[in-house]
Amino acid sequence: MTTHWLPQLDPQSPTPIYEQILEAVAIAVSTGALRAGDPLPSIRQLATELRLNPNTTARALRALEREGLIRGIRGIGTVVTDDAAELAGPLASQALRRELTAAVDIARRMGLGWKELRNALKEEWEDKHVD
Repeated sequence: MTTHWLPQLDPQSPTPIYEQILEAVAIAVSTGALRAGDPLPSIRQLATELRLNPNTTARALRALEREGLIRGIRGIGTVVTDDAAELAGPLASQALRRELTAAVDIARRMGLGWKELRNALKEEWEDKHVD
């Protein structure tokens, strides 16, 4: 079982790793990369694949369970819940807002105005978004 839906984690980020995992799962659910009933790797598998302490991985999975995005099923493992698509939106939006806030903070420290920030965002969007 792979975690192709999980982006590269950033150990230098002020956001704790377990929150990065929580938000990554929320984004994956929001985008359809993970769907109701899809299995997640076990704590040990996820920790090994991501090269994390199993306690960090367990904390992330507990947070996902608290948020209602996943649930453990005896004999099957951890799966995405039926309600995950509805519950993931606010968590994914929270991740986006945090990243946008960081970008705005950097732009302000650089002395850029709204037009320069907007142009940089537009360029980035066009570089990454092919219609």
